[in-house]
Amino acid sequence: MIAKETKLKGCFILEPKVFEDSRGYFFESFNQNTFNKLIDKSVNFIQDNESFSSKGVLRGLHYQLGEHAQAKLVRVIKGKVLDVAVDLRKDSLTFGKHVSVELSEENKRQLFIPRGFAHGFIVLSDTAIFSYKCDNFYNKEAEGGVIYNDESLNINWKLNDDEFIISEKDLLLPKLETAKV
Repeated sequence: MIAKETKLKGCFILEPKVFEDSRGYFFESFNQNTFNKLIDKSVNFIQDNESFSSKGVLRGLHYQLGEHAQAKLVRVIKGKVLDVAVDLRKDSLTFGKHVSVELSEENKRQLFIPRGFAHGFIVLSDTAIFSYKCDNFYNKEAEGGVIYNDESLNINWKLNDDEFIISEKDLLLPKLETAKV
């Protein structure tokens, strides 16, 4: 597996070595020792989550506050998504900047999103199964978010607005300038 740090310090794209033959393929999707060496940090994942969504479903931009902050390692098992991480670390040179990465069953890429980031994705294929590891348990009282179409973020979600399927809850999220971060 190789890791490429994005323009946002601590946020990495991970690409596995895939072994293919006439029977199919094999790859190691996660190895704690290898992962920690690649990102030069010790992260202990304690929860795995999975979602199934249809084309146009946009989930995010979400984060957890304070002691409940979460680092995530995300990947797509089936389909294709545009995955987005936004730097919310106020002391960071890249505060308010984002990275967008296509994750798919074909490219088998993963994105590591450290604590202090908002995260979201939109499904680009007919359907997608999205999987992610978290290093902290979810806490409803600590949840936060930023509206997906905040002009200051200028995120290109790669689909037309009329294709978006967004929860009522996510449509009510604040802009970055008024979000509690």
